Amino acid sequence: MTNRDSERADPQAAIKDPDEWVTGDEPPTAAQESYLATLAREADAEVPEGLTKAEASRRIDELQEETGRGR
Repeated sequence: MTNRDSERADPQAAIKDPDEWVTGDEPPTAAQESYLATLAREADAEVPEGLTKAEASRRIDELQEETGRGR
């Protein structure tokens, strides 16, 4: 019998630093832009124009911490 618990992938292992993303220099996705706008509204913060995908990801992390959504 196989122990499935030992075969499960570590979800943290799939998380890459945005600086290592191959597409990190591309414009943010529509989903990132939408979520950033929501978080910025909740945090009463501004989102700079011209962010890259990687920068948007880091800003999302920051705003999640500010708003408590990152818990």
